[in-house]
Amino acid sequence: MKPAAFTYHRARDVAGAVGLLAELEDAKYLAGGQSLIAMMNFRLARPAHLVDLGGLRSELAFVRRDGDALRVGALTTHHEVAKARIPGFEVLARAMERVGHLPIRTRGTVGGSLAHGDATAEWCLLALLLGAEVVVQGPDGRRVVPAEDLFLGFFTTALDPAEMIIEVVFPRPAPRAALTEFAERRGDFAIVAAAVDLDARTVVLGGVAPAPVRVPEAETALSRSFEECAEAAAATVDATDDQRRALTRALVLRACEEATR
Repeated sequence: MKPAAFTYHRARDVAGAVGLLAELEDAKYLAGGQSLIAMMNFRLARPAHLVDLGGLRSELAFVRRDGDALRVGALTTHHEVAKARIPGFEVLARAMERVGHLPIRTRGTVGGSLAHGDATAEWCLLALLLGAEVVVQGPDGRRVVPAEDLFLGFFTTALDPAEMIIEVVFPRPAPRAALTEFAERRGDFAIVAAAVDLDARTVVLGGVAPAPVRVPEAETALSRSFEECAEAAAATVDATDDQRRALTRALVLRACEEATR
């Protein structure tokens, strides 16, 4: 299928992009387009205007250390993060290898994935797992949204319509963290995903709720054993969904084990 008719705009700078979104009716930002264009092709999304951010890569595509923190620009692609392999943040690079296929990784962006808000998307789980801060800019200026406040529900975030993500800040290294997931075929959307940070004692699940979620019960059990952590995580999943319960148990245990390597 082909998308419904729309008007194309190419942003020259961040302020101009935000101004266009605030001015135009029914407009969307276009970053890597790996989610939005597919939805448009199936007529699941029909924006009247697309504001292309591709010209802002010189400003918004970067991966750099800032003391203990790691700053990742919104237009940085998954593949660029995978190649960076910043010491202490290897979990990000390893997780990027699970994102779709190479053509998707070379086009899809960090900011686009977070703004899309898919409950099983690797970047959404990683942001929540590592306590990331998402810097956004809108008509009223910039603000910082903690990852724990960003994801509200099924493909729904706390971003205002005209706000765009500028960068994501991971405040601390996570040398003992891992993300695992299960999909029917390599590159497909995950059915369930699990991520664990052993040092911060954080456990995050995707695919078991409308948005990625932390699991306090599993985090408490993590201090006792990996097996108890996995059982506690599985116990929070809908009791009628045997498949997701079993996957959650297996994936959390696997993530705990991988995080020790």
